[in-house]
Amino acid sequence: MFILNELSDDEINEVITRAVKILKTKITKDAKDWLIKMANGDARQALTMIDNAFTLYNKLGKEDLINTLQNKFLRFDKKGEEHYNTISAFIKSMRASNVDAALYYLSRMINAGEDPKFIARRMVIFASEDIGIANSSALMLANQVFQAVTQIGYPECSINLAHGVTYLAKSPKDRSAYEAFKLASRDVENLGNLPIPLNLRNAETKLMKDAGYGQGYEMYSKESLLPDKLKDKKYFVEKKK
Repeated sequence: MFILNELSDDEINEVITRAVKILKTKITKDAKDWLIKMANGDARQALTMIDNAFTLYNKLGKEDLINTLQNKFLRFDKKGEEHYNTISAFIKSMRASNVDAALYYLSRMINAGEDPKFIARRMVIFASEDIGIANSSALMLANQVFQAVTQIGYPECSINLAHGVTYLAKSPKDRSAYEAFKLASRDVENLGNLPIPLNLRNAETKLMKDAGYGQGYEMYSKESLLPDKLKDKKYFVEKKK
């Protein structure tokens, strides 16, 4: 396995010089400086911009490079490592209640053309996974943001996303419901479908009633309602305030 680090400005400059030589054309100094900055350490991006601009204009001036791009360029391969690094940084910034960092990574995704519904979906998940019962209104707001994003689209829905991200980042956090669900799921996976206690079963026939189905059921029972094998199990641990 090899870790590929970003190239330095000097190395990107050398890549551009070689590409221009192969194309047998020229590039202005201001165009080269702009291209080095926009390549962001990725030679592939520099070469792609050169190739596109040369194909369209047969020359490599700064304006030619800028006009080649449909929007502000950031390195963001939606199937590559940068995509996952950015969304990871975005979620972790909200988790840490760092509003500034969360908005910065949101802006990177928006400027790179990320699907706003993808961002909003992650916010809906975050509202239950990380905020949970500390602020149940967060889930409602996240769903409203998703609905707004779906109805409005770019560029205006960026405002809705920023509103939602700020609210989620500033909200108190409580993962107890999520952690409890993971523990319960682990027992289901490991132990399978354990017999449900008879008192919790519906007695839909006389035979079932005679067999004890539904007998002893109390609506507000304080006893364990788990299968016998898990009778004393506790999944949910309420966060101390």
